[in-house]
This record gives sequence, C-alpha cells and structure tokens, in this order.
Amino acid sequence: MDGELHIMLFPFPGQGHLIPMSDMARAFNGRGVRTTIVTTPLNVATIRGTIGKETETDIEILTVKFPSAEAGLPEGCENTESIPSPDLVLTFLKAIRMLEAPLEHLLLQHRPHCLIASAFFPWASHSATKLKIPRLVFHGTGVFALCASECVRLYQPHKNVSSDTDPFIIPHLPGDIQMTRLLLPDYAKTDGDGETGLTRVLQEIKESELASYGMIVNSFYELEQVYADYYDKQLLQVQGRRAWYIGPLSLCNQDKGKRGKQASVDQGDILKWLDSKKANSVVYVCFGSIANFSETQLREIARGLEDSGQQFIWVVRRSDKDDKGWLPEGFETRTTSEGRGVIIWGWAPQVLILDHQAVGAFVTHCGWNSTLEAVSAGVPMLTWPVSAEQFYNEKFVTDILQIGVPVGVKKWNRIVGDNITSNALQKALHRIMIGEEAEPMRNRAHKLAQMATTALQHNGSSYCHFTHLIQHLRSIASLQN
Repeated sequence: MDGELHIMLFPFPGQGHLIPMSDMARAFNGRGVRTTIVTTPLNVATIRGTIGKETETDIEILTVKFPSAEAGLPEGCENTESIPSPDLVLTFLKAIRMLEAPLEHLLLQHRPHCLIASAFFPWASHSATKLKIPRLVFHGTGVFALCASECVRLYQPHKNVSSDTDPFIIPHLPGDIQMTRLLLPDYAKTDGDGETGLTRVLQEIKESELASYGMIVNSFYELEQVYADYYDKQLLQVQGRRAWYIGPLSLCNQDKGKRGKQASVDQGDILKWLDSKKANSVVYVCFGSIANFSETQLREIARGLEDSGQQFIWVVRRSDKDDKGWLPEGFETRTTSEGRGVIIWGWAPQVLILDHQAVGAFVTHCGWNSTLEAVSAGVPMLTWPVSAEQFYNEKFVTDILQIGVPVGVKKWNRIVGDNITSNALQKALHRIMIGEEAEPMRNRAHKLAQMATTALQHNGSSYCHFTHLIQHLRSIASLQN
C-alpha cells in the first residue's frame, strides 16, 4: 500500500531550505507517501504557510527545541534570518550540531523508512546509519553550482593566478566557466593551517555525503543536463551514489501566494496593481531573506530604479519601515504615489508576482530558489549575487542559459552586497527591459518555463525521477520490514 512508506524531512532552519523542503513534503504527500517534517517551534509557521491548509492534517510536523541559549545565541534565534550578526554564524552552526540527539530520539521513536536532511546537518548521516535508516542529502542548490564548487575544491585553480582579479577557467567543468578569486566564497580559498570553522563544516558535509544514500536536487534534468550528467558520472557514481532531480519544487505548490512567511502586502492589492500594467513592463526587485545592503546602496538602487524610467516592485528587507531617511527626497511621491512603483517592506509573495505577465525582469541575488522560480515563470534576470554559491548561479544564468544580464558585482561578500552605482543599475535595466538583447532573452526564458512545467507532468523527467525515487525507497522499506 502507498501509505506504508514513511519519509521524514529535516530542513535546515533557513528560508532557502524550509520552503523547498515543505514543497517536497507536499509532493510526497500527493503521491500517497506518509510524510513528517521535523523543525523548531519558531519555524513551524513558515512550514504551515507553505504546505497549506488542505494538506496540513496529512503532513505531520514534529518540533525539537532549538538550543539558542545553550549555544550562546539570543533567545528566539532559530533561523538564519534571525542571526543578529555575521560573527554569530559559527555559533548558530554550533547550535545546529546540538540537534543531533533530539533528532536521533525522533528517528528511534518514529522509525521512518528514509531521512531526507539538509546538507548542513552533516551528522545526520551518522545518526541515520546508526539506526539503519537511509539518509538522502538535500543541498538546496542547483547541480551546476555543485559541480563548479566541487571542481574548484578538487583542482584549486585560484592558486594558479597572480592576483585576485586575474581570470581563470574552472578545470574539468563543461562550458569554460571563467571566474576570479574575488568571486569565490572566502571558505573556498582557505585550507591547511588557515582552515576556518566554516571550512571544517563544509569538509564534514562532504564526508557525510559519502556516507549518504544519495542526493535530491531541486532542479529538472533538461535545465542542467550537461551538468547533471557530469555530476552523476564523474562525481557520484564513482562513489556508488546517485542523484534524483525532482524540481522545480515550487511548481508542486499551487498556492502561489502563501509560501513561506506571511506576506507584508495584500495579495489582492498587488495583483490589482500588476493587472493594470502592460505585459513585460514591470521590474521585480528582491534580494532574498539574508542579503543586506547599506543605506547608501539602497539609495543608489532607488535612484537607479527611478532614473531607468521602468515600473517596479521593490522588496526591501528592513525591520523599521518607518525609517525611510535613506530614500532620495521625494522618491515615494514621484514613483509609488504616481503608480510607477510599489515598495514591499518585508516578505513578498514572490512566485505569485513572478508568474504575472506584467513582470518582464527580476533583479535578484541569484539564490537558487529565486533563480529557479524565475526560470519556472519565464522571467529574465538581472543578476546581483552577494554570497554563498550565488556567483556560480550568476554564471549559469548569464553564460549558460543566456537569460540574464549581470549588474556588475565584482566581489563575494558574506552578507552585505557589493557597491553598485545607480548608473550601472540603470544601464543594466535598459539592457534587460528594452535593449536589443531583451526579446531574445525573453524568448529563451519562456521556452525554459515550458520545459519546467513539462518536467513535472506525467512522464516528464522530474515526475519520472520522483517515481523512481519512491520505488527505490519502497524497495528498501520492504527489506527493513
């Protein structure tokens, strides 16, 4: 019987993992698989908002206490958004490690047939193995970025250039992808005696992958075919593991306006505003849940948006929306009050906005969820990466898919974005909205969106990967029983 298979999901407490893994839970539930999500109390609302009311009685949510105080974090600091300072990132990861015993208790108590845990729980492989439960790894990134970062780790090409700005080609990676040292994550350039805490965590993640049953990737085969083949044949099969491509997971969720946290804007109001605009005439600007910008940079963004003459929706992550002193004088009157733009202070219903025909471009930090949501909606991207694997994603969007224009960021930063002038933003917006490249990019983006939808339909690539994964897990479950 379908209901005999029991999957337990353990997402890392950050929006980039909580939301797609909640979408994944919906997908498993839709296939008749008993599904449980483990999280901490303050992250339950995000999960409930994503799985939706129609499935909340079918998908079980279990909570474990997050050891904020025990690790030295402020009380209530239970996800990456709530980390008050970059200096506390390693402290947050220390708290994450303390979740090992509570997870093992739940695994022992509920005995799922499989554990799907975020990559940032490297110890989960050991816990699952100890209890003879297969563990699948979820990275939350695309396979191109996984391949690129692994090739950089293995072959260290950045050590063969004389300066931080000298370009190099990533060895063995298809596509002749060019990078500089400045674009690499700081932890990718540190080894040996200079090893950092984060470097050690990444090494543990690599070791835990080797001990896992395989990988689940939020992507679809046709989007990253060359890199999926490279990943499977060159990086996984030699280790006796495999990957399943079951995305875009956002398309598994039909309730586009409810994913994640409670939106800071009325859904009806934003749709009404978009309905009043012509097709492909609005720029959507959002930099995810972690990236921050100085007031000076925010002011440059405002000026660039205004000077471009484009209509826009701009999502601003600031805790105090009454503090608008950084906005250019008269900006709101000249733009938002006259219907040229909308500022959303906080959380936006991103998929709902991107899917609207009025949206013609997306200014994005190139987080994988945002990138894949734009691909699924057929929206070209103006790329503004900040940290993590986002510079790899930028290369994928601009060089491989050719559906994006770089705004010109030259340096990786842990959280705070690079300095881009209003003039640079204005020029990039002109290219992507009305320049000679705009229409060809839009056409390519629309074709990719059609491919994304097809991948999830019956007998599409993601549908078949998901079917094969469930069959695989059922066969393991039968042996366990």
